[in-house]
This record gives sequence, C-alpha cells and structure tokens, in this order.
Amino acid sequence: MLNIALPKGRLGDKVYEMFSQIGYDCRAIYEDNRKLVFENAENGVRYLLVKPSDVAIYVEHGAADIGVVGKDILLESSPDVYELLNLGIGKCRVAVAAKNGYVEQPDRVLRVATKYMNIAKNYYAGINREIEIIKLNGSIELAPILGLSDVIVDIVETGSTLKENDLKVITDIVPISARFIANKSSFKFKNDRIEEMLQKLNALLQQREEAKKV
Repeated sequence: MLNIALPKGRLGDKVYEMFSQIGYDCRAIYEDNRKLVFENAENGVRYLLVKPSDVAIYVEHGAADIGVVGKDILLESSPDVYELLNLGIGKCRVAVAAKNGYVEQPDRVLRVATKYMNIAKNYYAGINREIEIIKLNGSIELAPILGLSDVIVDIVETGSTLKENDLKVITDIVPISARFIANKSSFKFKNDRIEEMLQKLNALLQQREEAKKV
C-alpha cells in the first residue's frame, strides 16, 4: 500500500483528479461521509485527507509515503522530505503588500505582519532590511489597516482581497504551486512504485501542456 497524504479542500480535489487520471482512483472518496482514510486495495493506494499545512509533517514522519503540498509550506517549515515534482496547480505567490499610498521609511524598523515568519525573515535578511515580525494566523490584511504593521507578507492569488481592503502588492517574493513530495525512507524502499507514479504524473503534465498549444 502506498499511503498518500492529500490536502483537504479545493487543491486536494484537483490533486485527486490528477491521481485518478493516471490510474489511482478511489471511488469511496466521493461518498458523503466524514471519513479521513480511503483505501483502494486493487490499486494499492490509501488516501489520507489532512490539513494542507500538515501534509509535509505526515510525509516527513512516515505516516504517509508521498503527498502533495504547497511550495510555501516547504519554504516555511523546511521538512526533511524529497521534493520530486512541480505539479503546476494551486498557483499563487508570496508577496509583500501595504496600504495604497504607503511610503517606506528606510531609517526605521519595518513592522511585518505574517504567518510566514521564516519566508519573511529570509527575504528581508537577503536585502539587509531590519524588521519586526508580528505573527498572525488569520485576517492578515487587517494589520496595516489598523496600524498594527507597516506591511504584510502573505499568499496572493488574484489580489482581489487586497484591493477590497485598499491594499496593494509592493513586491513579489516567490511563486508558489503544489509539489509532489516523498518520505525519504519510502522513496528508498518503495522506489519502484513511487517512480512509476512520478513518471505517470510527468506524462500527464506533458499532455496538459500539449493540449494548451492546440
């Protein structure tokens, strides 16, 4: 059995669709219930539905052999896993945003509100900017509106939430998309099966690219 950690929600649905297309379907996953584990013995796969931010933890510690996780989580938590493939879905970016009309004052410490503390620290260390991190877990956009921070570092997809709150992107830090990852031990002992899945995913991605050109 290959244990596959799937992120719950919209991204997980897209990922499951990809796995189904390459021959790893599990119809029980569409049943209306609260189950978190779905098994297809015929295909030799077991799907585990977990919180997106926990996928890498399950894979790193071997509870799952493989999984799909956003690049933002890999950058933020640096789990000890193999990153095997960029699946090209769930595309967005980590960016710095501030209120419209904001003017930075280089001579004072920059207050940065974010839940991506390590990404923010590494970015600003790279440009030699002194910052104060204000860790928030939700409604990051409120911080500059209420004067809690000068800027925010957060995931931006369409930018509509920023616009609705009179904010704008100042700088893009890094592009983000879903990545196919593997537990290091599983990659060694279940290598044939993981490599087979990896090749099929690569072929599917190539087919999609070719379809776009038509």
